[in-house]
Amino acid sequence: MTSGAAGLLRRPEEPRATYLELFFDLVFVFALARLSQGLLDQLTWSDAFQTLVLLLALWTVWTHTAGLTERLNPHQPLIELLVIATMFGTLLMAAAAPEAFGEHGLVFAGLYVATQIGRSAAAVLLLRGHEARGAFARPLFWNCVSAVPWIAGAVAHDTARAVLWALAVTVEYGALIFGFPTPRLGRARAAEFAISAPHLAERYRQLFIIALGELILVTGFTFSRGRFEPDRIAAVVVAFTTTALLWRIYIHRAGRLLAEAIAAAPDPFRAVIPANYANLLMVAGIVAIAVGDELVIDHPLGHTPPAWITVILGGPALFLAGRGMFEYTVFGRISRSRPIGVLVLAAISPAAFYLPPLLVAIAPALVLAGIAISDAARARGRPPEPPSPPGPN
Repeated sequence: MTSGAAGLLRRPEEPRATYLELFFDLVFVFALARLSQGLLDQLTWSDAFQTLVLLLALWTVWTHTAGLTERLNPHQPLIELLVIATMFGTLLMAAAAPEAFGEHGLVFAGLYVATQIGRSAAAVLLLRGHEARGAFARPLFWNCVSAVPWIAGAVAHDTARAVLWALAVTVEYGALIFGFPTPRLGRARAAEFAISAPHLAERYRQLFIIALGELILVTGFTFSRGRFEPDRIAAVVVAFTTTALLWRIYIHRAGRLLAEAIAAAPDPFRAVIPANYANLLMVAGIVAIAVGDELVIDHPLGHTPPAWITVILGGPALFLAGRGMFEYTVFGRISRSRPIGVLVLAAISPAAFYLPPLLVAIAPALVLAGIAISDAARARGRPPEPPSPPGPN
């Protein structure tokens, strides 16, 4: 059985993402679109919290599936089937997401638990007798633990459901932070995961591009269902410019050097954790930006309600916070332009109450443009900065 399990492992000479992994990522265009649409329909603090819980759950599905194809060979038929089954489960979860805190709670939670436990359990069975089995046995244990509040929350209502599901994702993310401590297995060991830095860095870049694709879809669909008037055209220009600037800021240096930073880290497994959370913050910012783009394109002029200001300015601020964390993961420091950008967005929020949505949306675009220009000016004429990930505490 050991030799059979070894035949399922991904070979070190295959650092690139496969077409299967790219295919799997496509479902997250739909998932992110459903989350942003659900938030747009009811733009309140409680709904924002619920959207965050659902995003954390879907992100965990992506992270664990990326870990599966990081360790196991996607070209193997059994692994291919496992990834496609996970993709289908994610598609159904995304479809149920807008009503997950309503009438589709049990559907969402049941699909989530079945997808997470099913994928990990299948990997554990396929890897019987091999050291790599631990990389899936530990998440399987914590998926089973979190399944209790997931299902309990599904049969509860309103606040109780939100509390129980927040507890479930806290358990899962806390387990990752502490290395999946598991009875009889202990904490995770780097040898079990055999992290391929180039492959993992490419997967994060691909998912970020997928998230930007959701912004493009929102911009195009929203604009196409109304008149081609000057104010709406201006809103589309601002939305597209913001999307391009997000890509430029993400990819500048740190985005290109994540693989080298993970490889240079004393403990690659521990280095991946902050990179994972940094990308999560940036994608959360993009979900909020998508909501803001749709609001501004549909209503470029007139009064800007406080909730609109929160997503129009808060989305870019959340992206910059994640980008700062991402930069620290790669270089062990944060460029001043990131926190300055967040502070500027916070400082202009009171004035936004007196501006139309289009002018409010221009503000973060200008902030992002300033950061992109600052990055280019700082890099000009200087040798490329090598990655310098922070060491262990």
